[in-house]
Amino acid sequence: MDGTILVADDDRTIRTVLTQALTRAGCKVHATSSLTTLLRWVEEGKGDLVISDVVMPDGNGLEMLPKISAERPGLPVIVISAQNTIMTAIQAAEADAYDYLPKPFDLPDLMKRAARALEQKRTNVAPEADGAAEEPNDDLPLVGRTPQMQALYRLVARVMNTDLPVMITGESGTGKSLIARAIHDFSDRRTLPFVTATATDLSGFDGPGDLIAAAKGGTILFDEIGDLDPEIQTRVVRMLDSLEGTGPRVLATAQRDLAPDLDNGFRSDLYYRLAGAQLEVPSLRERVDDIPLLAGHFLARAERDGAPVRRFAPDAMTAIRAHPWPGNVRQLENIVRRLVLTSPADEISKSEVDGVLGTIAAWPKSAAASEKLSEAVEKHLRRYFDLQGGQLPAPGLYQRVLREVEAPLIEIALDATGGNQAKCADLLGINRNTLRKKITDLDILVTRRRKLM
Repeated sequence: MDGTILVADDDRTIRTVLTQALTRAGCKVHATSSLTTLLRWVEEGKGDLVISDVVMPDGNGLEMLPKISAERPGLPVIVISAQNTIMTAIQAAEADAYDYLPKPFDLPDLMKRAARALEQKRTNVAPEADGAAEEPNDDLPLVGRTPQMQALYRLVARVMNTDLPVMITGESGTGKSLIARAIHDFSDRRTLPFVTATATDLSGFDGPGDLIAAAKGGTILFDEIGDLDPEIQTRVVRMLDSLEGTGPRVLATAQRDLAPDLDNGFRSDLYYRLAGAQLEVPSLRERVDDIPLLAGHFLARAERDGAPVRRFAPDAMTAIRAHPWPGNVRQLENIVRRLVLTSPADEISKSEVDGVLGTIAAWPKSAAASEKLSEAVEKHLRRYFDLQGGQLPAPGLYQRVLREVEAPLIEIALDATGGNQAKCADLLGINRNTLRKKITDLDILVTRRRKLM
C-alpha cells in the first residue's frame, strides 16, 4: 500500500495508532486535530485519501465532505465516528463518503478499506460492491428527525452487525423493506447479495435451496411474512433449520405484530425463529414533524429527475401536515410527484393540495382509535428503557417525558384554535399566563389565522 493519507481526529491516541500503522504499510501520513488544517491540506493538493472523525473541535467532519468533494473531486474519504448510529452512516453515504466505520473500529479492517480506497483512486473506478448498495436512494428515504425515527435508527445500529434474525413491522408504505436494506447495506455483509424471498420463490421444489445459494452468505428478506400460507411457512421453517453458521442472515417484514396470530394462522415456531429482534417502523401519523422534511426530499428528487422546480406555500404545507396519510410515506411521495407535475406555478398552493387530497379515500376512524394514548405512551417508554442497554436513563426523566407530551399537545391545541391563545388556554383548562410561559419555554411558534369554530 502506498500513497499519502490525511488523518483528522481530535483523539491523539487514534492519530498515533493510525500514523504508525499506515506508515508501516508504506504510506506517508499527515495527521491533525483540526478540520481547518485538513481542508488547507486538501486545497494544497496533498493526500490521496482522507480518514476523518465526525465530531471535531472546529466543526463537523460530515459537513466538510461537500467542501472536500468540490475542491478535489474523486478524493476518497473514510469517515470514522463514535456516533454509532444508522443516521451517521446514512449521512456519510449521502455526503458521498467512500466508507464509514463506527468507533471502536477494527484496525486491520480499516487498513483493508484504506488500501481499497487508494486502489480506487489510482484506477478511478467505483468501490467493489454487489451493485445494489445504492438502491435505497431510489426507494422511500430514511429521513426523519423525530424521536420515533431516532429511536428506530439507534435500534438498527445495534442489530445491523449481529447475526440475529430481525422482524420489522409497520403499516404499508412506511419503508419496512428500506430498513431491511439499510441493515444489510451498512453491515459487515454489505458486499454480499441481498435477496428478497417471495411465495413464488419458496413454492418450487428447489426454491429454498436456490435462495440460500443466491444469498451466498449475505441476507435473505422474507417480505410480508404474515401473508404466507401454512404450507409455505412450513417450508420456511425447514429452510431456516437447514442454515449453518456460514449461512445468510434472515430478515422479515410484516404489516402487524404477528404474536396475536400464533397458532391461529401463523406458525409459532416460525415466529420465534424470525423475531430474534423486533423493529417497529412508525406510521407517518406518528411523526408529523418529519413531513416537511420528506416533502422537501421528494421535491428535490423530482427536480433531479427533470421535473420543474416547485415549493409549497406555507398554508399548503400546513394542509399536508394535517392529512392522516393512510398510505404513509409512499402515499406522500406519490402526492408530491402529482402536485409537482400538475401545478402551473412555482409555488404549490393550498387549494391545489386540498384538491388532490380531496380525491383520496378517507382514513378509517377505527385505525386512529385502535390504540389508547396511554398504550402508545407505554409502548414508547418501554422501547426507550430498552434502548439504555440495561442502564438507567439520565436523571430528570419525568420532566423530559412531560415536555415531549406537552409540546405537541399545546401546538395542536393552538392550531385547532387558530393561534388564539385565550381560546387555547380555555381548551386546555390552564391559565392564559401559564400558556404564554409554556409557549416561551417550549419554543413554540404561534401563527394567528382566522379559524371557523
